[in-house]
Amino acid sequence: MVRPPLTPEERLRGEHLGHLLRQARGERSIVEVAAAASMSAETLRKIETGRIATPAFFTIAALADVLGVSLDQLATRSTPAPT
Repeated sequence: MVRPPLTPEERLRGEHLGHLLRQARGERSIVEVAAAASMSAETLRKIETGRIATPAFFTIAALADVLGVSLDQLATRSTPAPT
């Protein structure tokens, strides 16, 4: 199956999400947070840098749980304001 390319809005939303996750991670290492969320550090790095702009729901749910952030906060704050 071939995925359609992401829209500019989807890419921007992924970048915002990555920024929020980096902020929530604070001083904790990528390795520590990724291990606690049962994922590889490389996957978390890609999400935080926006290279994975549309991560799976359960991936974000695991990260939100480890970072102590609600899914509502991530959903609301990762959607950029219309320009």
